[in-house]
Amino acid sequence: MEPDDPAEALTELRERGLGWCELLQAAAGSGLAVYAVWALLLQPGFRRVPLRLQVPYAGASARQVENVLSLLRGRSGKLVDLGSGDGRIVSLRDCYNVSVFLAPSVLPLLEGKLQAELPEGARVVSGRFPLPTWQPVAVVGEGLDRVWAYDFHGGGPGGQAAPAPSSASVPRAPDPQAG
Repeated sequence: MEPDDPAEALTELRERGLGWCELLQAAAGSGLAVYAVWALLLQPGFRRVPLRLQVPYAGASARQVENVLSLLRGRSGKLVDLGSGDGRIVSLRDCYNVSVFLAPSVLPLLEGKLQAELPEGARVVSGRFPLPTWQPVAVVGEGLDRVWAYDFHGGGPGGQAAPAPSSASVPRAPDPQAG
């Protein structure tokens, strides 16, 4: 056999065993290969979302999806799911049902877009984090599975109207002088 024969080299490695130096080299090489794949294939997708928005991927649980669907059950009209990015590209002018799974840093920006574009009677359901200044009409679930529903009653697309006050607010106490 020639000294460069792969079978001979493999036999020599089996007899000798791997030392710490070889194991360290294998681990470093594997780590470098994983980083190269990440940098070349996966990282470009992360660059599409501006870092200032701080929008990490956080998948919705099955329970959270069930809660969202329960708040949209029986409604008609177009549905849009804003679950990635910040929603700046999509038009909401004919969307009567909007599902929102976004980070808290994006929600104040989204409120302005919703007020400017949503049609009268639209419903927004936000998962995991509530809209900062809107009053929910319904809240379902607990912890990370909690979702908030908001019904939009405004002056139509482009209007400056705010969402309607919550119909799920605490009822007033009876007036002691009435009656």
